[in-house]
Amino acid sequence: MASNITTAISSTAFSLPISASALGGIVILTLAFVLGFPGNLFVVWSVFCRVRKRSVTCLLVLNLSLADAFVLLSAPLFLRYLAGGKGWEFGSAACKLVHYLSSVNMYVSIYLICLMSLDRCMAVTKPFLSQRMRTKRSLLVLLLVVWVMAFILSLPMPFYRSNLKKTFHNNITLSFCIPYHWRSVNHKVFQYVFETIMGCLVPFTLINVCYISVICRLKSAKFQRKNKGSRLILLIICAFAVFWLPYHIVNIIEVVGLLTGSVSVLNAARTARPNVTAFAYFSSAVNPILYVFAGSSHIRQAGLSFMAKLFEATNSESRSTSFTRSSRANSSPDETSVLHTMSVKLGKAFKGKDKERSSSTAEKYQGESVFKTLESAEQIE
Repeated sequence: MASNITTAISSTAFSLPISASALGGIVILTLAFVLGFPGNLFVVWSVFCRVRKRSVTCLLVLNLSLADAFVLLSAPLFLRYLAGGKGWEFGSAACKLVHYLSSVNMYVSIYLICLMSLDRCMAVTKPFLSQRMRTKRSLLVLLLVVWVMAFILSLPMPFYRSNLKKTFHNNITLSFCIPYHWRSVNHKVFQYVFETIMGCLVPFTLINVCYISVICRLKSAKFQRKNKGSRLILLIICAFAVFWLPYHIVNIIEVVGLLTGSVSVLNAARTARPNVTAFAYFSSAVNPILYVFAGSSHIRQAGLSFMAKLFEATNSESRSTSFTRSSRANSSPDETSVLHTMSVKLGKAFKGKDKERSSSTAEKYQGESVFKTLESAEQIE
């Protein structure tokens, strides 16, 4: 009886020391949760309570904020795991489920950013086609595809996580939620390579292709304010790279260590993994900060409704573009017949001048349409 009481007291008082790598992860996770969770909830509240008519971009941002907020809900569990010194205290099912849902939301966040990039690219390079395809029905289908694809891509995660027990020198046993690959190098290589290809290479390539197309289109158009759009595009690409590339670089390093059998390379990757994982979590806290930066001009006038002003500006830009298109389509044919009669009487010189005037007007209209669409995309980012 006395020995059981002594063991219980010692196990309660026992705690593992916090390593330097775990300390860095704790700091990053804490900042991500404190800044990102309320920030994403504010975006969700703005969309549901302050936005009257939700545009396509508005729904994309809503899903992105929901995914980011859901990811950050798991931060307290990981903080307890890293800082508590008691191991994983929430059971095997929670170990698998939390990592599975975190992986789902990671893929959702990344591919939602791809959808936003593709939407920006279509709006700038193909503005009229974008107006026809940019409907809520098509967006809902794409969102469903993204969520289903994320659930499927995350299926390997619960199989490669296990709640393993370890006994220390004072007969105290603690559980640890760690990667488990049945001592198979092939399973480790498959997980990390698959995660890097589907979670980084594919979406990052798509984002770069979209933004390169946008930059090329802007350079071909003679706008005085084209540098502003280019800077914002580069900022988004750099933010994506800064927060996600370190995590996938560690994956590649560990794969190299596994294939070459280098113990030093494996130790370096395993030491850096807690920090880069926490750093990737911090990406879920960055988007609300970018929205605040983008809507800073509306804060004084609208207060807490500044986020709604961004979405309403997007709607107004879409309506003005469609109105201009419809007015051009419904122009009176009498004007054309009068111009044709005058051109016949005055000769070919008038025709040449009329063609030059109409072509310059068309180029001007096309440039203004692309520029307005770009401004709309810049505001929402």
